[in-house]
Amino acid sequence: MTLPSPAPLTSLATTHEVLNTSRELENYNVYTSDPSLVEALRAYGVDPTDDGLTRFGELVGESEFIRHGFLANENKPVFHTHDRFGHRIDQVDYHPSYHVLMDTSIRHGLHSLPWTDQRNNAHVYRAAHSYLMAQMEAGHGCPITMTFACAPTLKKQPDIAAQWLPKITAHHYDPRNIGYQHKQGLTIGMAMTEKQGGSDVRSNTTRAFPVGQGGPGKLYQLVGHKFFMSAPMCDAFLALAYTDKGLSCFLMPRWNEDGSKNHVHIQQLKDKMGNVSNASSEVEFRGAKAWLIGDEGRGVANILEMVALTRFDCLVGSASSMRQCTAQAVFHCANRAAFGKLLIEQPLMRNVLADLAVESDAALHLWLRVANALDEQSNPQQAAFLRIATAIGKYWVCKRSPGHAYEAMECIGGSGVMERCIMPRLYREAPINTIWEGSGNVQCLDVMRAMEKSPECVEALFSELAQSQGHDTQLDALVLSIKRHLSNTDEIEWRARQTVEDMALALQASLLVRHGHSATAEAFLATRLGSQQRGLVYGTIPQGIQVDSIIERALAAR
Repeated sequence: MTLPSPAPLTSLATTHEVLNTSRELENYNVYTSDPSLVEALRAYGVDPTDDGLTRFGELVGESEFIRHGFLANENKPVFHTHDRFGHRIDQVDYHPSYHVLMDTSIRHGLHSLPWTDQRNNAHVYRAAHSYLMAQMEAGHGCPITMTFACAPTLKKQPDIAAQWLPKITAHHYDPRNIGYQHKQGLTIGMAMTEKQGGSDVRSNTTRAFPVGQGGPGKLYQLVGHKFFMSAPMCDAFLALAYTDKGLSCFLMPRWNEDGSKNHVHIQQLKDKMGNVSNASSEVEFRGAKAWLIGDEGRGVANILEMVALTRFDCLVGSASSMRQCTAQAVFHCANRAAFGKLLIEQPLMRNVLADLAVESDAALHLWLRVANALDEQSNPQQAAFLRIATAIGKYWVCKRSPGHAYEAMECIGGSGVMERCIMPRLYREAPINTIWEGSGNVQCLDVMRAMEKSPECVEALFSELAQSQGHDTQLDALVLSIKRHLSNTDEIEWRARQTVEDMALALQASLLVRHGHSATAEAFLATRLGSQQRGLVYGTIPQGIQVDSIIERALAAR
């Protein structure tokens, strides 16, 4: 008896058709798909249909552009100390996608708009572009923000500024490892921190010696070591070093005027957990030539004008991460079903998604108000508000970002921890802004210092909060509580984090009440002010709040 031939085993191994999966969030307009951003910008004078933002939002949402972000992070910068003939070159090579990102940001003025654009809301407009760009790739933003932020410090030395700023603000990116005099566009970095001090820059040991007659705008030679010098392929760096008159600020080029390499020797690139597309280095100055910016002994005050702007960009960057995390989570849940219906239809998941969107919107409104104060800082009250609100926002929004990224990743589930998903990069990036440009404690102490040295800062903050007085009893009670805490200066440093958190929550609540979506404002008041949880656990929005509209607004694409 002849038995029939068995079916090929390969047919038994054929898997079923893949069903019930999400897809990549791509080929969407990052600007027009974000009604919270579009509507909030209107409050600060930006036309919601602005062509520049619309085209930029479409560009950065394209799949090809998103891929550049992945490639720039998958291929870390590579450091070469010498060429093959033995010449010291200190060259860092980047993946081509990194240069695409840099070129895109510079062509669109993310490094210079407030210094070249005559519009009254140039800071708001520029920060909106940064908010869109950072959602796709944050690492290259480091040299972009330092180049943007250097202008106020360089203007302390008008002769140097006149020579350098035209090329710094030019919409031209030139990554070649050549002297600045041969380029049409330049990027600027910063060299402040040392091993023994970190944020305590007054403990620095780097020394500066005049070449001939010293003084503002004159040439010095720097000798010392910097533990962090980010973006080492920038064309020049603002650096701190001691002269006989104290800690001073210098502009140090990578190449000398005669075409020789300056004595800035990179020791190594940092192996970071995040921000990996951008190189950060440890360097030695072995007689590096640099020009003094401003008066000797005024280095901290002079460079802090740059630091204030880079701190603002940290605030924008963390808020940008929150928006992208929210968009990814909501989009995934709109395309994935479990237990009989789409995740976005599951009550508990809806609570979590809406809560993530609330946090993102609160961060959005905070950075927009700080950007608005930057535009209006010629007004003394706005300048005072800016002084304290930058530190408050940098502390709180950056501090909230890591937990927000984790919760969004959990909404996506297993596929959200895969490296081909953007979420692992967003998660690793999230803690960076809490540490860069001064950690949480530094920001809180900065708030305390502003309160002590400039009481008008506190007055400006309460004047801002007074604009929402009477709208919500919990918000009014929080403002009164802050005033009581500030009236008691005993152990105020011990209580600094709680005080700054209260300030941040009150400010976010006030802005949402005045300018935000009504359901979002209501949810924020209920969960951040009315709950002992203070929003630490997402998904605690009480019943009765219209979360449908919150989620719908957060959905970037179908």
